[in-house]
Amino acid sequence: MNLLLVVLTLVALGFLYSARSSLQRHREALRRLGQSLARRQPFLGEDEPALLGLEFQQLCGTANDLVTGHNRLSQFSNNQLAQIDTTLGSLKEAVMILDEQNRIMLANGALHALFPRTRGVPQQRLELALDSRGFLEYVNAVRAGNAPTQQEVEFANGGASIWVEATGAQIPAIDQPSGSWSLFVLHDVTRQKKLEGLRRDFVANVSHELRTPLSVIKGYVETLVDGGRDMPVEDREKFLLTIQRHTERLNSLLEDLLTLSRLESTTPGLNSEKINLTALISSVVEDVSRRPAASGHSLKLTLEPGVGELAIDPLKITQVFENLIDNALKYSPRGSVIEVTAKVDAAGVQVCVRDNGPGIPAEDLLRIFERFYRVDKGRSREKGGTGLGLSIVKHIIQLHGGRVWVESELGKGAAFFFSLPRRME
Repeated sequence: MNLLLVVLTLVALGFLYSARSSLQRHREALRRLGQSLARRQPFLGEDEPALLGLEFQQLCGTANDLVTGHNRLSQFSNNQLAQIDTTLGSLKEAVMILDEQNRIMLANGALHALFPRTRGVPQQRLELALDSRGFLEYVNAVRAGNAPTQQEVEFANGGASIWVEATGAQIPAIDQPSGSWSLFVLHDVTRQKKLEGLRRDFVANVSHELRTPLSVIKGYVETLVDGGRDMPVEDREKFLLTIQRHTERLNSLLEDLLTLSRLESTTPGLNSEKINLTALISSVVEDVSRRPAASGHSLKLTLEPGVGELAIDPLKITQVFENLIDNALKYSPRGSVIEVTAKVDAAGVQVCVRDNGPGIPAEDLLRIFERFYRVDKGRSREKGGTGLGLSIVKHIIQLHGGRVWVESELGKGAAFFFSLPRRME
C-alpha cells in the first residue's frame, strides 16, 4: 500500500513537472511570437512548434504569413510614397497630400520653403503646421466635392500674409484601398497680390493728386469765362496766376510720373560714363544756391579728397542731388544750414544731405521712399511737392547698384544718405 502510494505520488509529481515545463514553453513561445509580431518579423523558432503541438505550429505559420504579407505591402507602399515624393520634389509648385485625419502625409521642398513649419515633423496635423481658416474650409469643400476648381487663400505669416491659389483633388489612399487622401497644389501669388495692391494705391493716389489742381483750374477758368469781362483787372490777374501755379504743379506731377515710369521699365536706359563726382556735386550745389528757393539758407559742402571719379549717369545723379537738396530747402526754416557731404567708404562713395527741418517720425522712416507717401500731407502740397521725388531718388540709386536710406529724429532734422559703388554691377 505504501509502495503504491509512493508510485502514485511520483507519477503525479512527474505529470505536474511535465505540465509546468510545457506551460513555461508555451508562455515563452507566445512571448517570442508576440515580440515577433510587434517587430513585424517572422517567428524564427523552429523547434518550438514541434514541441508544442500541431495547433501551435499552424498558429505560428499563419502569423509568419501575415507578417510576411504585411511587410511586402508596407514595402510596396513605401516604394510608392518614395516615388511620389521624388516626383513632387522636382515640381516648383508647393504640393502636399493629406490623409482623412488632416495629417500631412507628403510635402515637397517648395511647400517647406513656403511654410517652414511643415519641415521636419512627420505626419503632423495641418492645423498645427499652417495658419489659415480659409484653407481648412477649402480642404473640407474638396472632400465634400463642392469646391471651386481654384481658390485664392490667405495664410498668416507673422505680421504679413502669404497668398496662394489652391487647387485640390481627392486621390486613393496608398495605405488603405477603401480610403482616400487629398492632393493640394499651392501656387504662391503673394507678389502678384502686393503688386495689385500697389497698382490700386497708385491709381487712387494719382487720381487724387490730379484732381486737386484740375479742380482749381476748372473752377477759376469757369469763373473767368462767365464773368471775366466784368472782373477787375487785379482779380483777373490773381486768377490767372493761380491757374498758372496749379498748371505748373500739374506739369511737374506728370513729368515725375513719366520719369518714374521710365526708371521702373525693363530698360531704364542708364548712360554711364566716368565722371568726377566732386566736380558734379560742387556744380549742383552752386546752381541750387542761386535759386530763389535757397534764399535765406546756407549750403555747406564737405568733400573728402578721395571721392574722385565714378561710372555714373550724370543727368540722373544730378536729379538725385537736386531732389534731395530741394527737399531739404522746403522743410528747413529760413537761416538753416543744409549740409552736403561725400566720403569714401569700403564699397565706394557715401553721400549725405542733412537738413534742420522738423524731422521724420520713426513710424514713417520705412515708408518715406514710397510713391506719394507724405509725412505731413497738407504741408507737402503747400510746399508744391509731388510726393514722387524720394521715390525717384531711390530708383536712380538702385539702378546704379547703390542703396538709399534716411536717419532722423522728430524735431532734429533729417539726414538722407545714398551710396554709389566704384563699379556698377
